[in-house]
Amino acid sequence: MGRMSEELPAYAEHVLEVAERIPPGRVMTYGDVAEWLGEGGPRQVGRVMALYGGAVPWWRVVRADGVPLPGSERRALGHYRAEATPLRLTAGGEPRLDMRRARWDGGEERDGDRDEAHT
Repeated sequence: MGRMSEELPAYAEHVLEVAERIPPGRVMTYGDVAEWLGEGGPRQVGRVMALYGGAVPWWRVVRADGVPLPGSERRALGHYRAEATPLRLTAGGEPRLDMRRARWDGGEERDGDRDEAHT
């Protein structure tokens, strides 16, 4: 990420740093990321992800309703299946994120019970 920082606005850089911290198999909503940072809101986070998210695990930052990013559903679902992210099926048989189980509050890593050598 170092090379990118010269052309990235500071807020965008912070959003992408949070996206990189989300463990495989877990997700945060746009609002969760804004809350974690203590600045901006879901729209700003969504805009950053739309513009710069390709550099990070973009599929781990999601809408609060668990609907995969329009236009990227198949790619996102491939990542979710590879990472064993909790999914559920809608009444119509569409896969959605199981937000109750997949949502990450940022706590596990902070508490030190994750791999501490990984920075």
